[in-house]
Amino acid sequence: MEGKLWILGSGTSQGVPVIGCGCEVCTSLDTKDVRLRASVHVVWGGKSIQVDCGPDFRQQFLANNLSRVDALLCTHEHQDHISGMDDLRPIIFRQKSGIRVLATPRVQKRLLEQFSYAFAAEKYPGAPTFDLEDMPDEIVVDKQNSVFPIPIHHGNWPVLGFRFKDLVYMTDCNGISAENEVKLKGANTLIISGLRHTSHHSHFSLEEAVDFGKKRGFSRIIITHISHELGKRENIEPNLPEGVELAYDGQVIRF
Repeated sequence: MEGKLWILGSGTSQGVPVIGCGCEVCTSLDTKDVRLRASVHVVWGGKSIQVDCGPDFRQQFLANNLSRVDALLCTHEHQDHISGMDDLRPIIFRQKSGIRVLATPRVQKRLLEQFSYAFAAEKYPGAPTFDLEDMPDEIVVDKQNSVFPIPIHHGNWPVLGFRFKDLVYMTDCNGISAENEVKLKGANTLIISGLRHTSHHSHFSLEEAVDFGKKRGFSRIIITHISHELGKRENIEPNLPEGVELAYDGQVIRF
């Protein structure tokens, strides 16, 4: 069964435009230069899967006419990836069940602290219900399909990417161990962070991201988690190698 992935946000932790910035990117009239915080939504095998839930989640869901979440997969616990979880409440209320939240033990610890009111023994009326689960090696979608978490490096911080059939999503990263690289084999589409042109301690630059994807045989490389420092889309995209493109908010990718 074909899957669909929405790029809900293709921006870095500050988003684009950056508050108070008057650079040519932040003042651009090109709507594809406007980038909310990075996350994706996947509909596959009859399931609606949200990857990360940052501060722009409400706006992203409304803009893309989305309304259901069967499971939330957490790449890691930085604020631009989890701080919008309270906005899952109307979905929880309408679905009349808690939302499955799959995360590593370290991320779970942070969620228990930050959203303690959601896990209290006596919750106030209207509090969300999150059903925390350990992140497994395989997340079964249906009888034929599964999502596979992929441990990757975000500087010295271990985080997760995810593989959906022949598509791999790797935001906030700058490397992968040889042990886990085997999990990329056979995939043809890579969505990967390419922050800016210059190097960064915990993100690939644009050039590093392209090199990473090309060396591993990906035929389509989509750059996400983009900073205003990268430049305007109209100036960057025409100069990208064949098979490489910049993600944009609202983009739909089929796999």
